Amino acid sequence: MECFNAEIPADGVVNSIETEEISENVVKADETTLANGEDEAGKAGEEYAYLERNEFTSEIFKVEVKNMGYFGIGEFKKLLRNTLKFDVTKIKAPTRKEFAFVCFRSQEDQQRALEILNGYKWKGKVLKAHVAKASADPLQKKRAAEEQESERKPKKQRTAVEATCPLSHIAYDQQIKQKSEEMSALLAKYTQELRKVNPRAKPHLDKFQFHEVLPSPTVNGYRNKNEFTVGKNSVGEVVVGFRLGCYSDGSVEVAEVADLPHLPEQAKWAARSFQDLVRKSKFLPFNPDGNIGHFRQLMVRCSSATGELMLVAGIYSSNLSEDEQVELKQELKSFYEDLANDAPYKCSSLYYQDVKHREAGQTINPVEHISGSTHITDTIQGLQFRISPLAFFQINTEGANVLYQKAIDLVAPTKDTTMLDICCGTGTITLAFAKHCKKVMGVEIVPDAIKDAEFNAEANGIKNAKFFTGNADDFIKSMVREALYDQEPGKPLDLIAVVDPPRAGLHHRSIAAIRSADAINRLVYVSCNPHSAKRNFIELARPESKQYKGEPFYPKSAVAVDMFPHTMHTELVILFEREPKTKADEKSSPAEGAAQSKSEATEEAVSEENTTSVT
Repeated sequence: MECFNAEIPADGVVNSIETEEISENVVKADETTLANGEDEAGKAGEEYAYLERNEFTSEIFKVEVKNMGYFGIGEFKKLLRNTLKFDVTKIKAPTRKEFAFVCFRSQEDQQRALEILNGYKWKGKVLKAHVAKASADPLQKKRAAEEQESERKPKKQRTAVEATCPLSHIAYDQQIKQKSEEMSALLAKYTQELRKVNPRAKPHLDKFQFHEVLPSPTVNGYRNKNEFTVGKNSVGEVVVGFRLGCYSDGSVEVAEVADLPHLPEQAKWAARSFQDLVRKSKFLPFNPDGNIGHFRQLMVRCSSATGELMLVAGIYSSNLSEDEQVELKQELKSFYEDLANDAPYKCSSLYYQDVKHREAGQTINPVEHISGSTHITDTIQGLQFRISPLAFFQINTEGANVLYQKAIDLVAPTKDTTMLDICCGTGTITLAFAKHCKKVMGVEIVPDAIKDAEFNAEANGIKNAKFFTGNADDFIKSMVREALYDQEPGKPLDLIAVVDPPRAGLHHRSIAAIRSADAINRLVYVSCNPHSAKRNFIELARPESKQYKGEPFYPKSAVAVDMFPHTMHTELVILFEREPKTKADEKSSPAEGAAQSKSEATEEAVSEENTTSVT
């Protein structure tokens, strides 16, 4: 999946104070309040002004649960959601503390939780529950602190280049050398940790090889997708560009992107043209400090193969009437139609995206097609791919050619191989493998992405591909069963899996499903954030247990591809192979079992706190 490359993407600020932005520092703030015995709400009204707005915030309906004991947050979530059937919006727990904060959607839900949880016996403890104070707005809190520190020296503000392309001042061959050293160190740390978790991995780890970091064929202007924020720069001018920091750190400043080396000229033009539109419009740029304004973000997708340019304007519509929304959509349409005659680039596909507070169960902000084509087309591995606005597609097209070929080379499929692509997006990896395999199957949770994948298979004349829409956890076993059903009787099944998950990695349930599918004997893990994915690497290779049934997958070889020149990030590909079970493996020693249980409990807590849903 696409990697976060030090930019602050617009969709990273989609949820306002009431959700992700305030929750990033909420545990720390709440913990400090408890420790000092201070009433933050009585200090400064501005820090809590968001509670008075005419919009939903679960911070109003928050409960603190104490005396929990040192159990994993995952177990606590199961208690609340599965056993007690609470409609919970957020669960926040500091590491190694015996308390947690639980947020609800209504006073009724909050009251029910208080009545049930207060005195509830769980894990040998009697829980205590009471109403918790809302957390302070981190931006306003920072401003108040800065006002009190009048003697403090002003902090030097980063530039857009420093924020997004921190390696751009280094020669590219030196960037590759630095990334190779960092990747080698990361893998050494991983293998060292795995030796402790699973002593039987030692002979496999002794043979494990990391080959190298391969350079990107395109070093500058390689990003085919960018998400720009609408805001103001340091002197108050309206700007469409990248945020220089995040809201929870007290930063809302936006910088222009003209000097960024990793953006293509099409994307820079798109940001400038949208900036002109916002500056001329009667509708206002969105301001997270108060949730006022309308123009919030701009997503730009461009194709190096066709020159097509897709723009998705993100609009905060909570402050707009239906008539005003219609007027704004027409303004967008007319602006880019009039611009087409004289501009160096043309908007070939225009969308409107309603970006506001998400409803319960909503995972994406809906888009509406305004003008032009509904898709753009790009090429990887000699195959054409249709791309819809919200579908995943590798952000470095030429780099993806190298990446996919290395994945194919590592696993070496044959005409007897069946391949499962978990988190398949628009089917790029699936279809790249298709000509090397007997059959390929992909699963993706975004319905439009699967429609694109099916279209792409047909457009490229690929007949041996099949796609499923849904959560990977639910489809892994069914895809394995289909592969077994299709297999010729008496002939061994060569079943491989490829995973290319979001930057946070796979949920542990997906890892458990892969582990329990005994027919899968090889696995290629493609990670755009190996630091986050290291948890998955350990889960794949830890000893068999109650949680992770099935023989472990041991790392065999790895290669990295620099999909993100000028940034700190690198795409890593690891080939895992499963060792056949032997009689000596059937039982672990009591000491191994005890160590395993303790290790799993710790990792489950980390997993539940850090893992996002598969997208």
